[in-house]
Amino acid sequence: FNPMLGHRGCRLGITYPEITEMQARAIFEAAVAVEKEGIKTHAEVMIPLIATVKEMANQGAIVRRVAEEVFKEKGKRVHYLVGTMIELPRACLVADEIAKEAEFFSFGTNDLTQTTFGFSRDDVNKVLPTYLAEGILKQDPFAAIDRDGVGELVRIGIERGRKTRPNLEVGICGEHGGEPSSVEFCHQVGMDYVSCSPFRVLTARLAAAQAGASEKLKIEGGRTK
Repeated sequence: FNPMLGHRGCRLGITYPEITEMQARAIFEAAVAVEKEGIKTHAEVMIPLIATVKEMANQGAIVRRVAEEVFKEKGKRVHYLVGTMIELPRACLVADEIAKEAEFFSFGTNDLTQTTFGFSRDDVNKVLPTYLAEGILKQDPFAAIDRDGVGELVRIGIERGRKTRPNLEVGICGEHGGEPSSVEFCHQVGMDYVSCSPFRVLTARLAAAQAGASEKLKIEGGRTK
């Protein structure tokens, strides 16, 4: 049994670096192969469950070393980025440090919600119905982003990350990326993209368009006053 916050993510790659090496090699060999066929690639290697800059440096170094090995073996280079999934509160608070090693952030808000509330996704449904019925929570925080807590951590993470790396690409990964009010929030805090499961893509695109249009109307309204 491997708990949600157990031996996984970057922790697994640090204790068993050969796993990170194997996965990185698979990514870069595939990218080189399809580029040789004339297809442009944009590989973004995302290191999960980072809490410290040293974890990011450890795993990023492996990925970059393997990339150079593959490029030398295959006689071709491809463009790639190495970034991280921000899913722990500590990562949000030290995002300025992590951004020294990470070239992009993808907020894993499912796990960030879990670690911020201290809810285990394994058994949260034993508690959540009562919390909603009693009004302790207004909505399921795993369905729509909790803006006051989780959302504030996201905002801090983006601001501190871009303080170190102004052109930092930032997005969201998980089911929140397809929920309209969460997509609106992502737009408001300056994310570059949202990511979600395929069946929620149309909803996410509509929500993103509405958020953009709403902001444009506010700006234009302000200019006319």
